[in-house]
Amino acid sequence: MHDQHATGSVVVGVVEAEGREQVALRAAHEATRAGTGLRIVHAVEWPSPPDAHAGGATEQAERMVAHLSEVVHRRFPDLAVEQEVVSGSPASALIHRSAEATLIVVGHRGTGGFARLPLGSVSLQLATHSRCPVLVLRPTRGTGPSENRVVVGVDVDDIQPHVMEFALNAADTPGAWLEVVHASTRPELLSTGPTGPLLVGHETRPIAAKDLLEERLGPYRSRHPDVDIRTRVERGRPANLLVESSRHANVLVVGTHGRTGLRRLLLGSVSGEVLHTAECPVVVVPPP
Repeated sequence: MHDQHATGSVVVGVVEAEGREQVALRAAHEATRAGTGLRIVHAVEWPSPPDAHAGGATEQAERMVAHLSEVVHRRFPDLAVEQEVVSGSPASALIHRSAEATLIVVGHRGTGGFARLPLGSVSLQLATHSRCPVLVLRPTRGTGPSENRVVVGVDVDDIQPHVMEFALNAADTPGAWLEVVHASTRPELLSTGPTGPLLVGHETRPIAAKDLLEERLGPYRSRHPDVDIRTRVERGRPANLLVESSRHANVLVVGTHGRTGLRRLLLGSVSGEVLHTAECPVVVVPPP
């Protein structure tokens, strides 16, 4: 999956944790599909004591990155792979490299039961400040997706073209299809009656929103005639509907949608919530 944000390498941030090989291989797959190289980055967090132990931590990190590079090379022998061990904050290192990257890939290290990620989470900091799309991989649950499906969350009143284009590119593979999801959360004024404004009924609003969504997807269908685009419009909380739609999907695509003009995720935003609770990998796409 790739888009217009950048033309550089795919960057994967790795840590000493279970599942790091899976994260590196997924990043290699994305780099191969995008036609770019792969950079494997590990940050040795500071402050580190100025003694031999600090050097030992760096050497251990270098061995881990070298091992992951070998794992990737066995599966993707033609892919150009760079190795990089840096000192400092993992989030800062990856945010800095996002300015020239096509995609940042990280693993999700949180545990279930929380609607939001901790403020210090690398995933949340990246989703908030990255200059390129961020792919957050969740731990596998023993079975792969049952559908070759990409899900994208949209607001029918304000569809973000860069988010849609990213999702369309992600779904542009043999056998894949794109599910465009919109949650209807507000009633619409129909007319004015004797006692004030009349509201569209609960059943009517999603139908009207679905018709409007189909209309606004027309240009995207024209530009991507080979992508099977389907829509899902239901009444409810956007985050709940997206999490439900993420079950058995390949990936869920969301945007930061900063109405205030700030390039950040608001606490409690839809993107911030699904980043932690979705049941498939999540891509957060920033404004181009």
